[in-house]
Order: sequence, then structure tokens, then C-alpha cells
Amino acid sequence: MTEPLLRVRDLRTYFVTAHGSGTARAVDGVSFDVYPGETLGLVGESGCGKTVTALSILRLVPEPPGHVRPGSLVEFEGRNLATLPPAELRAVRGREIALVFQEPRASLNPVFTVGDQIAEAAVVHERLSWRAARARAVEMLALVGMPDPAAQAGRYPHQLSGGMCQRAMIAMALVCRPKLLIADEPTTALDVTVQAQILELLGRLQAEFGMAILLITHDLGVVAGAADRVAVMYAGEVVEQAPARELFARPLHPYTQGLLASVPRVDAPRAAGRLPAIPGQVPAATAWPPGCRFHPRCPYAWARCRAEAPPPLDAGAGEPGAHTVRCWLLTEPQRRTPRP
Repeated sequence: MTEPLLRVRDLRTYFVTAHGSGTARAVDGVSFDVYPGETLGLVGESGCGKTVTALSILRLVPEPPGHVRPGSLVEFEGRNLATLPPAELRAVRGREIALVFQEPRASLNPVFTVGDQIAEAAVVHERLSWRAARARAVEMLALVGMPDPAAQAGRYPHQLSGGMCQRAMIAMALVCRPKLLIADEPTTALDVTVQAQILELLGRLQAEFGMAILLITHDLGVVAGAADRVAVMYAGEVVEQAPARELFARPLHPYTQGLLASVPRVDAPRAAGRLPAIPGQVPAATAWPPGCRFHPRCPYAWARCRAEAPPPLDAGAGEPGAHTVRCWLLTEPQRRTPRP
């Protein structure tokens, strides 16, 4: 098998909260791989640690209050980004790993034109002249489907629509042809038509550049259409990982099953008119429950779930490690009977 482009092992990012309310373990032992040319979807509810995971990979978490714990491994092409000297890390950011944020209008600088902001990345990382960098910026805007790219390069973010701002952010991220693109909720707050255009654009550019994508989203529909493999996060942990087709056909963790059951389906209308919901709320990161973190909301939980945290268990289908689940039901499947 091809070696991973990015290997994340036991990533832990904690935040020391104010007023002595404890330490928020926002990301608490996350592990996954991203292979060259593939799309890995990272999904879960708001507050489960998806965005902090993305920021931790490039060490963009503000310190203080946050800090990536010693022992965390974020290996990119043999280099541990968690311990890389700052000068070497800056050379990786933007050039080899690029990040598209979920709020493009807030991420773009309002006092510079989008063309200048895209060109700056080419000047810093590729040592182009300003004239050559501006020409590259117009080329990139054309590549991402921006209408009249030369004119749009001279506009400010507030003069562009949300979809156009997102295209400008993607152009900025790809101007140096990165090997890995981290897309954090790239279709949030966009209408459905623009969402489809952005996802089609990412797929086309991925095929053209041969880059890998870490796609972070809470939208399972986006993941189903775009991801090769899926990692499901809950309460700071990855609770299930599998190839996308396998995960949607055979979800094994009760949390994953609950997420999929809550998605509206045209082919399965419900007479009652209401979709099933996962009871309860994600616990606070300062007070994760003991044992399995999902047990307070799980319909199958028993004493072992409340006392002992499950490790990632192999689901046993396909090659070893292809489908892993943090759930004791894999060892005691007869307990898959909802509690009263």
C-alpha cells in the first residue's frame, strides 16, 4: 500500500480555560491517515473538535490558551509538524499544505484586493516578481471558474458574493500547487447550487493537481459525494473510520448510525413527519464522561461502556484496519438491543 502523505497519531490539543473551570480537551487522542490523491472526510457535530484538529495540524492554535500536547505526531512526508522549527513550518504552510477556512469573507483581508492577496502567497513561497505573481493570481482565478478574472482580481472582498469569495480562497490556497488541501466546511453558508459548484471545482482541481484533500464538514451528503474514506468524530475522538462506501452501507458505531438516521431521504419518506434524533447533547470538553464518551446518549450502553473506554477495534471486513470502531458492541454484539 502507498505510504500516507499525512499521518496523525494520538493528537491532543488542550485549552486552559479562564476562571479555573478546567482544561478543555478539545482534541484528545485523534489518529488518522491521508493518502496521496485521496479525499478523507472528517465529520461530526459542531463542537466535536474537527476545526481544532485542522488548526493543530499546521500549529495555528493560539498559544495560550491552547497547546498541542507533547507526544502528538503529525507526520507529513516524514517530518513531524508538531515539533518542526517555526521557520521550516512556515515553508510548509501554504506551499505544501494549504487551508481553506469556513468563512471566506472573514478570512480575506478587507483592505487588499483579492488579486493582491493571491499574489502575495506566490511571492512569499515561490519568490516570483510582483508582476509575475499578479499574472499567476489571474490565472488561478480563471482556473477556479471566476467570471472575468482580470477584473475580479482588482476587487475587494466586500465587492464579491459569498461563492466568489470562496473561489478566491481556493485560488489562494492552490496558487503554490500544494500536496494537501485542508478544506474546513468549504460549503457552509452557501446556497445549494453554489455548494455543488464548489464541490465539483474541488474534485476537478484535485484530479488536475493530484493533491490529497482533508474535507472537514458536518454535512453527510457532502461526504457521501466527495470522500473516499470517512473518519467520524465525537467528543474529541475519532469513533469510526472506514471507506465511504463501507461506512454508509454498514455503519457500526451507534453515533454514526444516529447521524445517518437523521439525514432526510427522498427514497424513504417517514409517515410521522419527523426524523429520529440523537438524544442529549455533546458533553463539555472540560468534563468528558468516563468510559465510552457516547454512553450517556447511546441506546445500547451497559456497565462496561460507563467504566471502560473502548480502543479502536477492527470491524473485520476487508483488509485489517480498514474499518475501525470505538465501541464494545463489536466484542459483544448480542447487546445490540436498545435499553428500556
